[in-house]
Amino acid sequence: MLVPMRAILDAADKNDYAQGAFNVNAVCQAKAVINVHEMFRSPAILQGADLANGFMGGRTDFANATLEDKKAGAKNIAAAVKKYGTDSRIPIALHLDHGRNMDSCIAAIEGGYTSVMIDGSSLPFDENVELTREVVKYAHERGVVVEAELGTLAGVEDEVKVSHENSSYTRPEDVQEFVERTGCDSLAIAIGTSHGAYKFTPAQCTRNEKGILVPPPLRFDILEEVSRRLPGFPIVLHGSSSVPQEYVKMINEYGGKMPDAIGIPEEQLRKAASMSVCKINIDSDLRLAMTGTIRKHFVEHPADFDPRTYLKPARENIKQLVKHKIIDVLGCNDKA
Repeated sequence: MLVPMRAILDAADKNDYAQGAFNVNAVCQAKAVINVHEMFRSPAILQGADLANGFMGGRTDFANATLEDKKAGAKNIAAAVKKYGTDSRIPIALHLDHGRNMDSCIAAIEGGYTSVMIDGSSLPFDENVELTREVVKYAHERGVVVEAELGTLAGVEDEVKVSHENSSYTRPEDVQEFVERTGCDSLAIAIGTSHGAYKFTPAQCTRNEKGILVPPPLRFDILEEVSRRLPGFPIVLHGSSSVPQEYVKMINEYGGKMPDAIGIPEEQLRKAASMSVCKINIDSDLRLAMTGTIRKHFVEHPADFDPRTYLKPARENIKQLVKHKIIDVLGCNDKA
C-alpha cells in the first residue's frame, strides 16, 4: 500500500532504526526493491529523481525536460510502483528526490508521488525558507509530505556538480528556525556525505594496508547537536551510498573505468542509523550493481542480445544488495 513518507520515518525514529530510500530508474529496479522489502517485512521508500521523471517522460535530453515531460515521467514511475506495491502488505512511499524547483514538485505530486523533496540548499537561507514554504503549502493541501535540505553536499547529483570547496556543513543553529518557518516534514543535513560514486578525492583520504582509500569520518558532532535542537524530528542523510568495492572491481575488470571510486563506510551509516537519522538515501550502489553485472554478462555471453537475459542477473544482484542494506546496515527488517 502506498502511504505518505512521514509515517514511515516516525516509526523509524521511535524504534531507533533507519529506513533506506532507494532510487529507481527502471521498472525492473522498482520490482526488485519492493520484492526484497516484502520478503524481509520492511517498509519501503522508493525514490525517483527529478531527471528520472524527465527521462521516463520520454526525453533523452532529460536535463531539458519540460514540466509536461516530468508529469508524464512521474506518472510512469508511479504506475510501476503501484503495479507492484498497491496490494502489498508493507507500507510503501514514493518520494521525489532532489526536486529542483516548484514545477518539479508539482509534476511529482500530480504524477502520484506521496512525498517530495525540495532542494533549496544552494540558495541563501531566507530564499531556501521561502521556496520550501511554498512547496510545503502546495503539497500539504494535497496530502503530500515534504523533505527539505540545509547544508550543501559535494559531488554530482542529476548533472549538478558541487566541488568540495563549495560544499558546506549544516549549521545546527539554523535548523530549528528553518523547520518552524517552513513547516517541512523531514530535513536532510550535511555532515560529510557526498553525492555520486566519487565521494572523496584521494587527497581527502588515507589508504589502508591493501591500498584502498579510507574516507574522512562523518561529523557526528553536528548530527548530535541537530538532534538536540530538533528532538524527535526526522533527519535524513543524502549521498550515503557505500560504493561496494566488489562492484567497482567488477566494472573495472569487465571494460569499465572507475579508479578510486569510494563511498561512505557502512559502519558509519550504522552509527548514524542508531542515532537520530531515520532515512538514508541509496542510489549509486544500485547503479553499480546493475552496471557491473551487465558488463560481466556481456563479456561472458557476447552473443546475448535479449534484455530479459542480462537484466535477470542484474535484478538478482540488486536484490542481494538491498537485502544486505536492510538487515546489516539499516536494521529495518521485521518492522512492517
